[in-house]
Amino acid sequence: MTTQATQTVRPRLTPAARRILDAAETLFYNRGITAVGVDLIARRAGVTKKTIYDRYGSKDALVAAYLHRRDERWRTWLPAEVERTAAGGSARDRILATFDALATWMDGQSPRGCSFVNAAAELTDPGHEGRRVIADQKHWLRGYLRELCVRAGAADPGLLADELLLIHEGATVLYGLSAVPDPVTVSRRLAEAALLRAGCTA
Repeated sequence: MTTQATQTVRPRLTPAARRILDAAETLFYNRGITAVGVDLIARRAGVTKKTIYDRYGSKDALVAAYLHRRDERWRTWLPAEVERTAAGGSARDRILATFDALATWMDGQSPRGCSFVNAAAELTDPGHEGRRVIADQKHWLRGYLRELCVRAGAADPGLLADELLLIHEGATVLYGLSAVPDPVTVSRRLAEAALLRAGCTA
């Protein structure tokens, strides 16, 4: 689904624009959005500040583009990974596979925790373009989980999707904080219990 947020953060990806986005993604995720200035991004990308503003218009728009890129990558990867690992299994197996996929993603792509949660903590303005990208990403994940809940025969797919989303998000936050050993494994067990309560057998 295309939203206003996604429409506002997609400049023409020239080679320079791609280098800028590559540099911004690494720096924003590893160091934090507010700690990274345009000067540093320009140096890492091998461009001038003027080129950044020509391609993206503002740092805020570049932040939104960074989040949108990660959103696109997650939306493409998650369903494909679920289908790969749960091939031949049930819809219930696919729901649980989303937690296995989350563990793989966090280990490989998000060792500092969820980029969207981290960004939301820094972007305090509710009207920021990046906040809209973050909200859209979480709505998408709930929708994807709800589709799987319907296929699994949940008595109330919406309620179960809400529960699973909360479990997912709790795991990503605790992963970034290192507050619980292996939080994704714990979250998977919580999901199994939720599926039992919801009567998911398909």
